Amino acid sequence: MSEALLKKVQEMLNEEKWTRAALSNYSTNQFKELDVILKEARDLRAYDELKTICDEQLVHTKNSIIALYLSGMIALSRQIIDDAALTNLVNIFVDNHKWNIVKYLCEGILIHGESKFALRTLAECYKNDNEETAIYSIWERLVKVDFEEADLAKALGEYYEKQGKIEDAVDYYKKSLHRYINKGLFTNIREIWAKLIQYDKEDIDFFLHVQKKIAKNISKDKAVVLLNDVYAYCKEKGDIDTAISICKIILEYDERDEPARKEITECFRLKHAGHSQLEEYIRISNLTQKYRNVHEAITDFEKHIAFDKGNYVFHRTWGIGRIAEVNGDKIVIDFAKKRGHSMDLKMAINALQTISKNHIWVLKATRKKEELHDKVKEDIVWALKTMIRSFNNACDIKRMKAELVPGILSAGEWTTWSGKARDILKADPGFGVSPDNIDIFTVRDRPISIEEKLYNEFKAERNFFERAVTIRNYVTQKDVDLDSEYFTEMFAYFTAYLRTKGQTPEHVASYLLVKDLVGKHPHLGTGLSLNFTDIFDEIEDVPALFLSLKDPRFKEDFLHHIQLFVPGWPDIYTKLFPYALSASIITNLKKEGSEDKLVTLTHYCFENYRDHREIRDAVVWLLKNSKDESWFEKAGLTPERKLIVLIHMLNITYREIENHRETAENKKINKQVYALLFKDDTLSTFIDEADPDTITRIYTLIDDVKDLDPADKLHLRNRILQKHPSFKFLGDTEKTVVSRGLLVTIAKYEEKKRELAHIMEVEVPLNSKEIGFALSLGDLRENAEYKAAKEKQGILESTVTKLKDEIDRAQLFDPAQVNTNRVSFGTKVQLTNEANGEHETYTILGPWESDPDNRIISYLSPLGNAILNKKVGEKFQFSINDEKISYVVQGIEVVAF
Repeated sequence: MSEALLKKVQEMLNEEKWTRAALSNYSTNQFKELDVILKEARDLRAYDELKTICDEQLVHTKNSIIALYLSGMIALSRQIIDDAALTNLVNIFVDNHKWNIVKYLCEGILIHGESKFALRTLAECYKNDNEETAIYSIWERLVKVDFEEADLAKALGEYYEKQGKIEDAVDYYKKSLHRYINKGLFTNIREIWAKLIQYDKEDIDFFLHVQKKIAKNISKDKAVVLLNDVYAYCKEKGDIDTAISICKIILEYDERDEPARKEITECFRLKHAGHSQLEEYIRISNLTQKYRNVHEAITDFEKHIAFDKGNYVFHRTWGIGRIAEVNGDKIVIDFAKKRGHSMDLKMAINALQTISKNHIWVLKATRKKEELHDKVKEDIVWALKTMIRSFNNACDIKRMKAELVPGILSAGEWTTWSGKARDILKADPGFGVSPDNIDIFTVRDRPISIEEKLYNEFKAERNFFERAVTIRNYVTQKDVDLDSEYFTEMFAYFTAYLRTKGQTPEHVASYLLVKDLVGKHPHLGTGLSLNFTDIFDEIEDVPALFLSLKDPRFKEDFLHHIQLFVPGWPDIYTKLFPYALSASIITNLKKEGSEDKLVTLTHYCFENYRDHREIRDAVVWLLKNSKDESWFEKAGLTPERKLIVLIHMLNITYREIENHRETAENKKINKQVYALLFKDDTLSTFIDEADPDTITRIYTLIDDVKDLDPADKLHLRNRILQKHPSFKFLGDTEKTVVSRGLLVTIAKYEEKKRELAHIMEVEVPLNSKEIGFALSLGDLRENAEYKAAKEKQGILESTVTKLKDEIDRAQLFDPAQVNTNRVSFGTKVQLTNEANGEHETYTILGPWESDPDNRIISYLSPLGNAILNKKVGEKFQFSINDEKISYVVQGIEVVAF
């Protein structure tokens, strides 16, 4: 079927070449016939062959209408960026003024996605046909895909302004403003700025955001010209705080700007009109004097103006105080424990921190704890705003916790409260983030749109992959504007990587992200070259790059693209599996019928686990997820082989942890291997069914893992002895006490470990909080709380050191090894005192179990050491307080544990 179609097309191309049909004879009908051919080729899956024929024709006949159309439309349908064929074709008919055909071709191109070239050309068609409404519709589409097009955005703004659609007009004026800024055209900027001041003067945040770009891209002087317009409006409507902020920005750009200096002084007078010392502080700070640096003068004035009767201050030793009186250069403050304290004003400014009456420290000092607790817990928004504003409108979660726990909220309450707080900080338009630090939150004077909020988070975030998460969140918002300058700037950040050389993780991730966004919003792909095969071919170390994609979604997309576009992908999947540990790799290899590669993969992992941590990860994954798969069984691994590998891995990870190599990752593997061996009863089940020789091999390997908990080894020994009572362990000899270490019972060993864990996990963190709280009280020289907390810290550290040393020295006692031929650990001995004939009974255990009142003594004690190794009927002497006592051993029995 396809052969007939291809033959037909070849004949059409030959006929076109020889007859050289005049362009004037062409109509849209010829292209509709070509569309039928394209549909047949698609149904027959003959696109590749058809395009090859057409491309060969174009080598010899570059203006072949048929070849240009068929080749161009096939390329377009496959999202191949090279649109030279269709561009050439359209231009041929534009030059010949065949506007109906031009319109047909452009509309056909746009079916496959937005194209700047097709839209501009189509607009020309409508212009020739005097279809004004249609022209504006095309311009709107063009402005969305051409982020540099400013004049059309301005024209659309003017169009909607004339129609009275002010909201739409403002939207397009803002777009044109950003684009004129990028072009550096200040005359156009000034014109659009005036329009926005007229129609959208309330959006102060927009103007303050844009002026930064103007100062950076054009000049600070030009930014000042525009800021003066916004300043005039803010002052007129009484928004003095914003007016002061604008004056400060102007003075940052030019500290010698005298009008701005006069205006900020006037604003300070309006803001602090009721202050008793206003004019005096203006005089003292030299705010109006040209010779004084304006920034120093403003800082000086703002320090002074905060000192007025009724205001609050903080002193690092005396805590919160309230100003009772200001008289000239003297100030009187009432502190909780130092009322009526008089200070020189200059000293007060240097020694005291002025704080508002709504500062969290003031609230903690002046309100009842129960009342503040309930308010913080019930009104989280109020609590967040209070704390953020308390610290110069910049506060992170860590600082909030320090203020609330344990003074207001308990640790448990904080967990619940902080989770809700994070959700509010993320969603509430009344909160934002610092442009310099994603972890610092701010309170907004005016609500912020979710788009601007996410844009600010994007700018504050320094991590590439976190920025990718942010732009993904942005495009999922309801009714999101992908034509906004916020999105344009974020999107440009990633497309910039596509124009760089070298296949870095950021380059590959940018491709995957942009490809995903273009797939959902095709107009974003205009002018971009996206070809995964070319990118992949330049990657030198595929596993290393895969591991560098610090986002699970990127990793999955990367694997999917390999399968779609890279020949021989099963081999690449096999190579990547130890690093990806993805079930999709296994699933796709099975679907492809590549079970032989899975068998090879299994052998590779079980033979090379010593060399790489990732391969050890893969062994664990396979045993946990694929042990019952048919292809895994085909690998022919015996149960003993699997156990030996796991035991070796346990030993390797212990060594790696001890040597501080990839500690976190090796701890994770160690924990999983331990669970497979001991918690899942894999080892015990195997021991139950194995013969003595096999048990000897396996236990010897386990016994060689020196960092394994002795209790686990002991439990395994007992399990072996239950199944094989006469089993002899290699290296066992008759001995009563080990030559090193400290003999302990399993019960006491576990008790000591619990005690250590409690101190480390509960008491030490609690003590750290106590120290932190004590530090917040101020002067350490007179701080009893701090001294007590530090003393307790020393005691805890000493206890921890002692416990760790004892646990490290501990040797677990095996009750099965007790021998009653001699007195030893774990025996009860009956003695006769030869001097008075009395009978005495003692239990011999270790220092941890010692309880002399109940006649349980340590084998290391003087009496215990004297009794040790004695037999029934044997006599010995024991000295106490210079008195020698003679004993006879009457009997030895095993202690009932």
